[in-house]
Amino acid sequence: MTTVSNSIKLHVEDLGAGSQTGIPALVFLHYWGGSSRTWRHVTQALTPDFRTIAIDQRGWGQSDKPADGYALADLVDDAQRVIESLALDHYVLVGHSMGGKVAQLLASRRPVGLAGLVLVAPSPPSPMGMPLAVRQGMVSAYDSRESIIATVEQVLTSAPLLPEDLETVIGDSLQGSPAAKAAWPLVASQEDISEAVARIAVPTLVISGEEDRVDPPAVLRQELMTRLPHARLQILPGIGHLSPLEAPGELADLIRDFISGHPLAPSA
Repeated sequence: MTTVSNSIKLHVEDLGAGSQTGIPALVFLHYWGGSSRTWRHVTQALTPDFRTIAIDQRGWGQSDKPADGYALADLVDDAQRVIESLALDHYVLVGHSMGGKVAQLLASRRPVGLAGLVLVAPSPPSPMGMPLAVRQGMVSAYDSRESIIATVEQVLTSAPLLPEDLETVIGDSLQGSPAAKAAWPLVASQEDISEAVARIAVPTLVISGEEDRVDPPAVLRQELMTRLPHARLQILPGIGHLSPLEAPGELADLIRDFISGHPLAPSA
């Protein structure tokens, strides 16, 4: 389906309906380079029991690709408008990497209906700790099939992806707009939302891959966990940064357990 945020058309994969009343919907936000397809194995595992909504963020997937408007607040506004357009009054945000930072800022607004937060290999709220020259190099990381494969193998994963999942990553990365590819490493990743994150009031699960070379567990412990009094950190042994594709079954189980283990009442 397609929804509109501030004249930008966003593609949304809306699956399942949930098997019980009182069960929150799950809203998924993808990483820099991904799309709603990044979550497909996770959502397939969860849709028998949950309604899952995975968004192609602006500049990625099948969503519109404007020339500008890629600050964190723009991405947050998009996600919030999708949630409002679907009239979700009880939901959990699930954000991966860049999508994790977007989810943090959205949760800090304490929107009506938000019941919980799951951050998967999230970018921390403080500026990304990489030199400018490295971040400038990231802008071209998704320019070709060869550069994408090198990035996946050398940075994003700890073990080879299934061939069909690698093709998904390649296709999504190539499809991203030039503006979206540049905005995250050069601008949005450097935004400091540390003070805002302290306002998050819902139960939070942080999931980190033990072998994550992008946002390692040690960085998350220092930069994120100290600011989230309602959070718990779960480490996935032997997993890298692309856990939605490296370990989708484990992620689905952790999300399911998180929801069943908390009284996740929607915010008023």
